[in-house]
Amino acid sequence: MRVWLRRISDQSLFSKLFLVMVLSIITVTVATSWVTVQMSEELFVKTFSITNSKIIEQIKSGLESIHYSNVNIIINTAQSGAIKRFLTERDVDSETNSVVTFDMSEQMKRIQSGIGAKSIGMIISGINGKNYTRYNTYWSGTSADLERNPITQESRNQPGRLLYSYLGEGTPGSGDQGVVAAKTMTDPVSKEWYGTLYIIMKESVLRSFYASFTSDGNDVMILDRQGLIVSSNRAELIGTTSKELLDSAQKIRQNGLAKDEMKMADKDVIVLADDLALYDFYIMNVIDKKVTLGQMLNRKSIFFLVAGIVAIAVLVVYVITRRLMLSLRRLVKQMSTVTKTNFNNYMAVTGTYETRELSRSFNFMLDELNDYISQLVDTQKEQRKAELAALQQQINPHFLYNTLASVNILVQRGSQESATQTIHALISLLQNTISNVNETIPVVQELVNLKHYVFINQIRYGQGIKVDYFVSPDCMPAQVPKLMLQPFIENAFFHAFNKKGTGYIYVIITKEKDTLLCEVVDNGDGMELTNVADEIPNPTSARQLFTGIGIRNVNDRLVLLYGEQYGVTITSTLGQGTKISICLPWRTEQ
Repeated sequence: MRVWLRRISDQSLFSKLFLVMVLSIITVTVATSWVTVQMSEELFVKTFSITNSKIIEQIKSGLESIHYSNVNIIINTAQSGAIKRFLTERDVDSETNSVVTFDMSEQMKRIQSGIGAKSIGMIISGINGKNYTRYNTYWSGTSADLERNPITQESRNQPGRLLYSYLGEGTPGSGDQGVVAAKTMTDPVSKEWYGTLYIIMKESVLRSFYASFTSDGNDVMILDRQGLIVSSNRAELIGTTSKELLDSAQKIRQNGLAKDEMKMADKDVIVLADDLALYDFYIMNVIDKKVTLGQMLNRKSIFFLVAGIVAIAVLVVYVITRRLMLSLRRLVKQMSTVTKTNFNNYMAVTGTYETRELSRSFNFMLDELNDYISQLVDTQKEQRKAELAALQQQINPHFLYNTLASVNILVQRGSQESATQTIHALISLLQNTISNVNETIPVVQELVNLKHYVFINQIRYGQGIKVDYFVSPDCMPAQVPKLMLQPFIENAFFHAFNKKGTGYIYVIITKEKDTLLCEVVDNGDGMELTNVADEIPNPTSARQLFTGIGIRNVNDRLVLLYGEQYGVTITSTLGQGTKISICLPWRTEQ
């Protein structure tokens, strides 16, 4: 993303302006087209929903007519004495049984023919274990299968209702998919049940009421209260359970919604639902928005129309913008010949009024810039020299004071030979530091100076504090500031072993990639820091009060020479010791 933004920012003003105009045209055109399409879709969905709601009412009315026909069958069957006798009496003799069965079958035939219900099958099952089936082609099961069906027990729990249930592949011995209606027949006086009437309808009977209203992307489904699809124009869904549709139907019913929009099988659909209370079912209309709206809106034509409008608008904008930007492009081309380091490339004052004014202003700016840069360079050079000289002068007197104090003590003790050796060491130090005008020296020379200094201190304080050097051979030619390590060795000698008395100081110099790392580590008393990441110790400590100037000046000197990323870091733990880390850039030449 940043690369693209950088490329755009590097383009010319004409390119940027043209890009903005093109994006604006595309945005406005696409937004207008999108809003128009959305409004058309919303209007279509609203109109389609109203129309389909009326269709659902019509389908519902047809299904209710089947229910009332079934109710008439129930009434006529319950009023038939022949049927009741068949279902209640026990077997007497073959002749009597034949008469009872014949009377019952004739009565069942008259009931069905009188109502005109030719597309259903009927099964009666009595308390005496007898049963009779009419039009068994509608279902290949037995009355025993129906006895085991949950609807049988449910109808006995609710003897006053005609109950409906799905009857299909999930029932043992089932044939074609369909719906079974069950009603328990009871004695009007004793209220005891004596039989059950089952009315079996093929699923195609229900589908015939809505098949003419369905199309691709416009489906009708009938669900029971558990979400089982009892009937649908999509045969593959019959007998399956859809929790999504059930939840949608319950949501519409409970909230009184006209419709519900949801995702079904990764498709955006509109759901219309109504309650088939007589069946204890839901009737639902599921509309696939993409398919249905695709039939109404020719998206390909809309796309080509929008693309044509955008292409014409972009062409017009390109021609107009190019003509308006021509004079400015000429000026930019002339000014681009000025390099970043050459501030004497003045512009020729020619061209239009705007170009001439810009050229004069640019030439005046070059004059002022040249004067300012010249003054700034001189000032910075003088300031840098003064700061480095001041820091150097702060370090040297501090070092000389402590060294001469050591010599004075040796003379007072009468150690003439040691004093002479110390003076020779001091002379060598002065020759390599004060007489050497270079700001930096090689590590090998810094080590020589450091060993002279350590010798002076060991002469004064004895051999209780040992100093060991661990320097990588490849670091010997590396350049370091003069007297960089001496303040830290001095600090360790004077204050790191006030409690312990004896110990070790280690000087470690290594190379890490492009960095020179110098460390001064002691195992002395340690000290308390404000923060373990602080570069300067706690100002309240005695150690800081004595040597803070030298340590801080080394750090400031390194920052001036090399930048903020380099300098001194101090870490210390009471009772364990202190580590000074000095980070420098790797350089082998002054």
